[in-house]
Amino acid sequence: MSGHSKWKTIKHQKGVADAKRGAIFTKLSKAIIIAVKQGGGITDPVSNFRLRLAVESAKASNMPKDTIDRAIEKGAGKGEGELIEVVYEGFAPHGINVIVEAATDNPTRTGQEVKNLFTKAGGSFGQPGSSSYLFKKMGEVFIKKSGKSFDEIFSLAVESGAEDIEETPEEAIIYTQTSDLSKVKDDLVSKGFEVTQAKFILKPVTLISISDQAQYDRVIDFLSSLEDLDDVQEVYSNLQITHSIHSWS
Repeated sequence: MSGHSKWKTIKHQKGVADAKRGAIFTKLSKAIIIAVKQGGGITDPVSNFRLRLAVESAKASNMPKDTIDRAIEKGAGKGEGELIEVVYEGFAPHGINVIVEAATDNPTRTGQEVKNLFTKAGGSFGQPGSSSYLFKKMGEVFIKKSGKSFDEIFSLAVESGAEDIEETPEEAIIYTQTSDLSKVKDDLVSKGFEVTQAKFILKPVTLISISDQAQYDRVIDFLSSLEDLDDVQEVYSNLQITHSIHSWS
């Protein structure tokens, strides 16, 4: 399993733990709100693909329908508060590049919270563009293997328009051009695959390894602390995941 796919598996597991304490619902609600706003106020998931993905993720985490509906209404401007998307770039210790995506009604507060964690970890904030050039925006689809071999999945995924494929013990991760995510996802479903998650991501172009266990653990703890912030939606890094993640177990 590659470092990137192992990272994704860990985040899946972390998502389950978050759901148990309710934190994931807040993040999913914000994703829905932002999807409506970015979609020009379109509240129909059929006509707003980003909203469709956000709603599917919410349903997969067993978010109640009325909570989903309230988030959609808020995104359409029918609720109080105004969420905006903000992106922070920086450097974790040992040369690891990090991008943080957040949704907040108070960018000053959120920016300070993120900056404080960078400083505490011995990292540093970067200027816009300081890390983003090392990542590529792509579509990402998780599918259940359902007994199929990697070669079988590879062939079918490429036929559907996949750009790259990785695997975990139970799932395959299909990467697509952003413009092809909807088509590839629907095509995989039509071929009998169960899609467990689909979203737009930032995929690192190259990965950086840390061989020292203590240094590695400190970076992992830092990335975890970023993800635990209420306003943070996604954290991307180019760390090569090679060891078990004690802090997310």
